Amino acid sequence: MAYENNETKLTPPEGEQSVPQRYVCSICGFVYDSSEGEPDRGIAPGTPFNDLPEGWKCPVCGAKQEYFMAKEKRK
Repeated sequence: MAYENNETKLTPPEGEQSVPQRYVCSICGFVYDSSEGEPDRGIAPGTPFNDLPEGWKCPVCGAKQEYFMAKEKRK
């Protein structure tokens, strides 16, 4: 996977989700949207929440992944 650094071209992982998911931090309200990823942090667009690197935390408050709740994306 292309999580190495910001200099490499980011590519979505194999098995990209057909319906992007959003996950909301239950502590601060930050929304991780899989269709957007976090390119500034090396997370390619299309990266499912469950495929985030081990140790990934909320960029706003530092909450662990277990504090995020799935939320349907409105069409």
